[in-house]
Amino acid sequence: MTAGAIHLNTAGAGLPAPGVTAAMTGYLEAEAAVGPYEAEQARAADLTDRVYAALAALVGARPEHIALFASATDAWCRIACHLDVAEGSRIWTTPYEYAGNLIALQRLAARRGCTLEVIPVGDAGDVDLEWMRARLDDRVALVSVVHMPSAVGLIQPVERIGALLAGSSAVYLVDACQTIGQIPVDVGAIGCHALTAAGRKFLRGPRGTGFAYLRPDLWDRIDPVFYDLHVAQAVSLHEHRLDVDTAARFETAERGNAAVLGLLAAAEYARTAPAPAAEVYPALTATIGQTPGTRLLMPGSRHGGIASFTHDRLPPERIRDALAEDGLNAWVGVGAHTPLYLAAAGIERFVRTSVHHYNGVADIEALGRSLRRACAA
Repeated sequence: MTAGAIHLNTAGAGLPAPGVTAAMTGYLEAEAAVGPYEAEQARAADLTDRVYAALAALVGARPEHIALFASATDAWCRIACHLDVAEGSRIWTTPYEYAGNLIALQRLAARRGCTLEVIPVGDAGDVDLEWMRARLDDRVALVSVVHMPSAVGLIQPVERIGALLAGSSAVYLVDACQTIGQIPVDVGAIGCHALTAAGRKFLRGPRGTGFAYLRPDLWDRIDPVFYDLHVAQAVSLHEHRLDVDTAARFETAERGNAAVLGLLAAAEYARTAPAPAAEVYPALTATIGQTPGTRLLMPGSRHGGIASFTHDRLPPERIRDALAEDGLNAWVGVGAHTPLYLAAAGIERFVRTSVHHYNGVADIEALGRSLRRACAA
């Protein structure tokens, strides 16, 4: 049970982890007291070493293979949009791709004369691994998979996809925006070339933060022009981290240090944070599913964290506002943000709820009472 409002909107932004707010405000106070450059110098070890080590530990990587960004989308687009993809290549994605990622893939395909292919899903909603295995060839240059779509709680089999792609010529890019801080993530087990993540969601860090893991051999697939443009910007920030294997070359020289220290606090807390109670998510989906008029959006066979739904009579905004009157935070999602799945199915807007380790069964019981009142009104 959370203090104050019951927060069921972690998929949008989580409640700040212990230590995050203090880390950020303390740093801003130091800037005001001694000067911004001087405050930065005093925290140099945290800003140039410790934060990378903490994030690397979350995903099973080495610190020099982590880069910081202003958001997960910034990280994803900076990587995907600058791949050196051969003309006529094939790019694979899934129906659950986020709209921003999908637009970037469409533009990359158009610019390089590639075909963008959507991996089909079976009747249950799981990606068709046999389709991938039968059609994988040397022309597949990029495979983009969202670990968990922002609209639904589907957990995609990123490890099995990585095993299927192992030894191929394809770059494997995973968007872990909704899974970092929620479920264990290991880039070695996934086998990806790059993985991007948000600070503000289940990791419970500040908004305006994100990071990426970049495998060293990805540099062989990056457009050289991108490297020439960005390495000079990174020199002033990471003079000691610009060897051949360093992901910091993807960063820009200017960033908000207070937010970086907040991200550090969140990453260190996540290492020892309690696991979500096993009964909470099943209780959430059961409560929604048993409410008259609701339709759960739950494709696939493995789920967690996020539960979205529509109602046959009430608009999503009406339900969100009714929940807010009872002290519960939920959100209205937009189908166009997952265009190949929700928009294609004619779903324009929906209610999204999400749970984390700070939610308990009592929160879900309160949600059930509020939903029943809203639907009965």
